[in-house]
Amino acid sequence: MNLVDTFQDLVAQVPELVQPLIVALAGAIPFIEGEGAAAIGIIGGIHPVVAAISAMVGNFLCVAILVIAGAGARKAIVTRAQSREAVAAGGGAIDEAPAESDRSATRRAKFQRAFERYGVPGVSLLGPLLLPTHFTATMLAASGIGKGRVLIWQAAAIILWTTAITLIITGAVSVIR
Repeated sequence: MNLVDTFQDLVAQVPELVQPLIVALAGAIPFIEGEGAAAIGIIGGIHPVVAAISAMVGNFLCVAILVIAGAGARKAIVTRAQSREAVAAGGGAIDEAPAESDRSATRRAKFQRAFERYGVPGVSLLGPLLLPTHFTATMLAASGIGKGRVLIWQAAAIILWTTAITLIITGAVSVIR
């Protein structure tokens, strides 16, 4: 919560023109995301529409970077594995891959079950209830789902959840004032 307080104080201290940038920066942080950043902006006095859009942009830009990096990492790993298989087929020596930790294996299994049950749309739209979109998006990209498909569904989730929280916070602030 100290980080949220820091962002709220920062929004109150900077000029109006810079406030949406602070909200976008908050939206890029896991666990704050678009929803929390919009709330920070609204409570800090920014117009709800500006706060929501800034939060969505910050959240989505960070998620997009992670999806691109996750897809790139997957491609590098698959390429390396294929070249190892080629070396092994040719009679060359290969290194052993490091074993996956129990905790990591458990997380991957939970993600895999949710993915098999709900697919990309379900994991993207329901994922923020359990994990930040940053983690969900990276795991989807790393599991081989196309970047475009992941980004479209993550954008839909970010827009949906940020809009919902923005409406709730705006209503609550209007009642309090």
